Amino acid sequence: MNKTILYSFLFFIAMIIPLKSTIAQKTDTIVHINGNVMKGEIKKIVYGVVTWKMDGMGTISVEEIKVNTMISKKKFEVKMHSGAIFFASFGASKEHRKVYLLIGDQKKLVNVEEIVEAYPIRKSFWMRTTGNFSLGLNISKGSDVATLVFSGNLDYRKQRGHLILNWDSNNTYQGDTLAANKADVAFTWERFLKIDWSTFVTLSASQNSELGTKLRIGLDLVGAKDLIYNDWNRLYAGAGLNITQETPFDDSGVEEDLAGLITLNWKVYKYTAPKFWVDANITFLPYLTDNRYRAEFNLNPQVSIFSDDFKIGFKFYYIYDSKPPTENASNDDYGLNLQFTYSLH
Repeated sequence: MNKTILYSFLFFIAMIIPLKSTIAQKTDTIVHINGNVMKGEIKKIVYGVVTWKMDGMGTISVEEIKVNTMISKKKFEVKMHSGAIFFASFGASKEHRKVYLLIGDQKKLVNVEEIVEAYPIRKSFWMRTTGNFSLGLNISKGSDVATLVFSGNLDYRKQRGHLILNWDSNNTYQGDTLAANKADVAFTWERFLKIDWSTFVTLSASQNSELGTKLRIGLDLVGAKDLIYNDWNRLYAGAGLNITQETPFDDSGVEEDLAGLITLNWKVYKYTAPKFWVDANITFLPYLTDNRYRAEFNLNPQVSIFSDDFKIGFKFYYIYDSKPPTENASNDDYGLNLQFTYSLH
């Protein structure tokens, strides 16, 4: 058990060490509402927060409500509150809290608060990539039981879409033996469409010893619509189809099924003190080829410590399966874990 925990911890540390060293000309400008002019680099704008890099200060967060105007010659993918997407640079405006979107030879004057997302269009793979790495650990000497959780995501931005890799490994050890495990990995392509619509294609693999699932390979095809998207939260709903191939722990054989998929996702980003983030989602899958349904709920609130790059929070999950693939397996599984998270910008 001790060696497994040590190796996992070392792997976690290795993952969060910067994998690149980039030198960027910090030629962007933000004009604060108090008149101060800041020179640096706009890393991104999301949920009402400008992630801003300055020499000597590192990466900081500037609330969008404190930005009067912006200047940047770089190209950004800009998503507006209306759902419209532009590929533009930023030009300064003399009007209070307004900025020009420079789209080719055209100039479009918009309110700063109308911008809900802006990501620079970059050539470098690593400069297009952001991510989070989380580690949770609980050890009880008296029972010789340990729980190790390692999860995270990598997000690679492209024009009108992005690729997302998510993973979550939740293992319980009794002595040197793996007593129970829940592991998930998913690779998603999200494509942004016009006016609040997007599509998701997800390829996933999972295992859950409590529910009797040795291996489940799934393909999700989902259409989604933003119900709310502003400077502090995003709420969107989706519906589609799920195709699975499932291998149980017993000898009952591999099953292939088709199910409907309904999901509701909520993301909150609050940058006024105390700074916190909340990710929550619920998914329901009614099977079309079997008298069965599955449901899953996830909740992950976090609060910043030291800086916006380091967070502490907990992750709760609950899974229900009306007809587990292995006979006598449990119908549900849940877990609550304390986690420390590092964010890669």
